[in-house]
Amino acid sequence: MEGVCETKLCTTKLESVEFANQNDCLMEIGLGSYGCSHYRRRCKIRAPCCNEIFSCRHCHNEAKNSIESNPLHRHDIPRHEVEKVICSLCDTEQDVQQYCINCGVCMGKYFCAKCKFFDDDVFKSQYHCDECGICRTGGEKNFFHCSKCGCCYSKLMREVHRCVERAMHHNCPVCFEYLFDTMKDVTVLPCGHTMHLACIPVLSAQSLSVICQNCGENSTKRLTQPQCLQHTKIRWYGFYATIVESIQMYSSILWHINARIASRTTRDRHAEAPLLLLRARQECLRW
Repeated sequence: MEGVCETKLCTTKLESVEFANQNDCLMEIGLGSYGCSHYRRRCKIRAPCCNEIFSCRHCHNEAKNSIESNPLHRHDIPRHEVEKVICSLCDTEQDVQQYCINCGVCMGKYFCAKCKFFDDDVFKSQYHCDECGICRTGGEKNFFHCSKCGCCYSKLMREVHRCVERAMHHNCPVCFEYLFDTMKDVTVLPCGHTMHLACIPVLSAQSLSVICQNCGENSTKRLTQPQCLQHTKIRWYGFYATIVESIQMYSSILWHINARIASRTTRDRHAEAPLLLLRARQECLRW
C-alpha cells in the first residue's frame, strides 16, 4: 500500500509540474507580437457602445473622436462595460477573461477583471486602485490615494503636497486632454493643480516662467544669475512630479525638471555656483 501511495504521489507531482510548464508556455506564446501603439496584448475588445472591434479603448476613442468623424457620433468607450474580447491568435470571441477558451493562450500577463484591462508589459508595475476605480502604473507600494484630491500620488508627496479637491478630474489646461486617466506623465504644481509634464514647455516657451492656468500662481520664477548659491535641493516626487528647489541668499527659485534623482544636497561653494546654474539651465532646455 505504501508503494502504491508513493507512486500516486509522484504521478500527481509530475502532472502538477507539467501543468505549470504548460501554463508558462501559454504565457509566452505570441508575447510582444500583438497589440497596438498603446498596449502590448493578445486580444482585442468589442466596444459595447458601437459594437465595433478595436485593439484597446484608446484606439476606439481616437477613432470615434477624430476630426473626420461626425460630431454627433463622437463618444468615449465605457471601459467597465466591455463584455466581449477577441483572441488575437485564434480570433475566438468570448467573455472577458485572462486565458482564451479556445487556444488557451494568455491574452495579457497583467489582467484586471474590474477594468477589463489586459497588458503584456508587466514592467509598468500595474495595480488597481479601488478608490480611483481604474488601473495605474508604478507599483502599489510606491503610491497612496489622497481622498481629497481624488487621485494617486507618490508616497514621497504624502506630507508635502497641497490638497486640491479632485485635482486631476479635469482637462489639461494646455492640450485639453483629460488628466485622470491619461497615459502621459502628469506633474503637480506647487499650488496643487495638475497638468501634463510635457505641456510645461508650452507655457514657458518665451521664458522660464510657469503660470498655473487654474489659479494664476507663478510656480516658476524666472531664472537669473545668482550672486551666491547657498545650496540646491533636488527632490524626486515620483511618477507625477519632479520639483527642483534652489535656495539663494537673496531670493528663491523654483523650476521643474524631469530628473531621476531621489535626494541630493550640494553645499555652497562660490566656485561651483556657475556650474550648478548651467546644469539647471541645460535640464530646463531638455523639456
